[in-house]
Amino acid sequence: MGRIAAPFGVKGWIRIQPNTAAPGNLLAYPSWWVGREGDWRETAVAEAKVQGRAVIARLEGCDDRDAAAALRGKSVAVPRAALPRPQSGEYYWADLIGLKVTNTAGQELGQVTGVLQTGANDVLVVQGERERLIPFIATVMREVDPEAGVVRVDWSAEY
Repeated sequence: MGRIAAPFGVKGWIRIQPNTAAPGNLLAYPSWWVGREGDWRETAVAEAKVQGRAVIARLEGCDDRDAAAALRGKSVAVPRAALPRPQSGEYYWADLIGLKVTNTAGQELGQVTGVLQTGANDVLVVQGERERLIPFIATVMREVDPEAGVVRVDWSAEY
C-alpha cells in the first residue's frame, strides 16, 4: 500500500509514499502492517492525514524522530481480506504479478513482473526472453484470467 519515505517532524510522525489510487485510501485502515522481507508487525495508527500526494502518520509506540527514522524504507501493507473487492474489469496489481502473458497469436511473451503507473495508463512489465512494456488498456488487453494464471494481449512478439 506504500513505503515509509522519511520521518516527519520530531514527534514520531512519518511520511509515506502511497501506492494507492488515492493517497487517502490508507486512512481507511485503523492498523497497518509495517515491515519488509518476512519481518512484519501489525501497528495501530494513532493519527494520519493526507499531505499533497503523501500521507503523514503517527503510529502507536513511535513517539520521537529516532523511532520514526528507524522505519525509513519499510513497507506499509494491509491484509488482503481488508481490501474492497475489485469491480468487474478491475484488478489489484498484486493479482497481476506472476501471470503468464500470451498474445493473440498464441506466442508466450513472458510473465508479469511489475506494473508501472503512468499519467495516461498503467503499463505491465513483462519479462520473457527480454523485457516488454505493455499498456494496460482495453484495445490491448483481450483477457485477464487470474484463476487460469494468464493475460492474453493483442501485442506482437516483435514489439
